[in-house]
Amino acid sequence: MEDDDLAQQVLDVAADVESMETRGAAPIATAVAKALRAQAEESDAADVAQLQAELRAAARRLLATRPTAVSLPNALRYVLQRAEGESVAAVRASVDGSVAEFCRRLDTAKADLGTVGANRLRDGDRMMTHCHSTDALACIEAAVEQGKSLSAIVKETRPRNQGHITARELSEMGVDVTLVVDSAARRYMNDVDHVLVGADAIAADGSVVNKIGTSGLAVVARERGTPVMVAAQTLKLDPDTLTGQTVDIEMRSEAEVLPDERRADLGDVRVENPAFDVTPPRHVDAIVTERGQFPPESVVTLMRELFGEGPANPWEDGP
Repeated sequence: MEDDDLAQQVLDVAADVESMETRGAAPIATAVAKALRAQAEESDAADVAQLQAELRAAARRLLATRPTAVSLPNALRYVLQRAEGESVAAVRASVDGSVAEFCRRLDTAKADLGTVGANRLRDGDRMMTHCHSTDALACIEAAVEQGKSLSAIVKETRPRNQGHITARELSEMGVDVTLVVDSAARRYMNDVDHVLVGADAIAADGSVVNKIGTSGLAVVARERGTPVMVAAQTLKLDPDTLTGQTVDIEMRSEAEVLPDERRADLGDVRVENPAFDVTPPRHVDAIVTERGQFPPESVVTLMRELFGEGPANPWEDGP
């Protein structure tokens, strides 16, 4: 199916996710679920089989945008597995209902996760953060609402400086914020009580895929004895890794690191811009989810409970 046959909202969401205009696991998941709903609503399909084929094609287009963001395929799985009915109208209704339920669960999950994570934070604690994670911020927000006074060392997180978003939102919560460059992490590690990060994907062995620089930060934290807490909704669990598949690390445009107008000044250099890295479970103290707190090695049990022994990829079914 050509892009011309897809709903405009599908194409717009795909472009926004690819360019990182839409970023963060929950916003991406919400956007792609709603894009599938738009495809169902705007379709001129003559029968159920054609509508389901269109939904699978829309899902494949959305899936191609960010290979590492596991919340995206998990959102597609949730909607497509429920896109059933005896008529086109019934399938549309099932998609509409599943998208509404998915979004409701996302909102509830973040609040529940925040409450679990807040219990690990004590009054007077200082965290070090990396990148921008709504799950990590939910833990801090819940702790602040409990009356705890907190402060944070926020890494700016090159090359896109997502740490600036974290700094602003923490400041708005009343958290005392110090913004530092990424390379200053070791200098300030003795001053913090926790390293608190999110995740873009979590593998079955408890490895954490997150913004590039997380792995190095976790190594420094382990050296200094600072606990590393990963805040991640179960939406971030990657069921593909149950069968041994590795997480695909996204390589982004070199222009994010070296803009075209500066390239001539450096001469003939190659630029690589991996978006994520992998932190092994031995460097993580706890993974906090809406279902509770887990040591990384126990995540596989939760993953099997949620997904069985392997993933379903409903976008691959049929033509």
